[in-house]
Amino acid sequence: MIGIVDYGIGNVSAFLKCFELIDKPACRITSPDELHIASGLILPGVGSFDVVMETLESRGFIDPLHERVVGAATPVLGVCVGMQIMALASEEGVLPGLGWWETTVKSLKLESESATVMLPHMGWNEVVASNENGLFSGLQSSEFYFLHSFGFLELDRELVMALSTYGSQFISAAGQGNVFGVQFHPEKSHDDGLRLLGNFAEIAQNA
Repeated sequence: MIGIVDYGIGNVSAFLKCFELIDKPACRITSPDELHIASGLILPGVGSFDVVMETLESRGFIDPLHERVVGAATPVLGVCVGMQIMALASEEGVLPGLGWWETTVKSLKLESESATVMLPHMGWNEVVASNENGLFSGLQSSEFYFLHSFGFLELDRELVMALSTYGSQFISAAGQGNVFGVQFHPEKSHDDGLRLLGNFAEIAQNA
């Protein structure tokens, strides 16, 4: 069972519909006490880094998430800001992130090589995976839908799963062990998005 963590930020219903389409069981997680029922977790996210962290804290999710993801090694997929909060911090805000990856989320604008690049980065863009297995099985070079102004520009090489370019290159997917993140929105990315979510469901089932 895939649990989509509902902390008021992110289109949980869209994820539930995606898993229904691919015939994979999924549910809405509205309370930290429900985290244990899921074999895999999705952290959706839209909006700003600090708002997401404040909301997780106010609803009591942070410590239970650490227990499930770090302690029990439950597979987790962070989406957009849900990926960014896996970092130590973000230039977008002042609050600490979950700290699962030792890096800081940065503005794409600071690294842009072209004055014509506008933020946010919105729309379809190519995602080139480093290898076609696991999360990207069958998806080595695909297009996904993006909507963001911040992202991962630096990360340990072994964590990087896929790259994209918008003005300059940025990390569009990362993962190691049971922790995965994608900067794009698979729930808005049609067949390729469904394939990636199905791959994650398989990872969670076999964990």
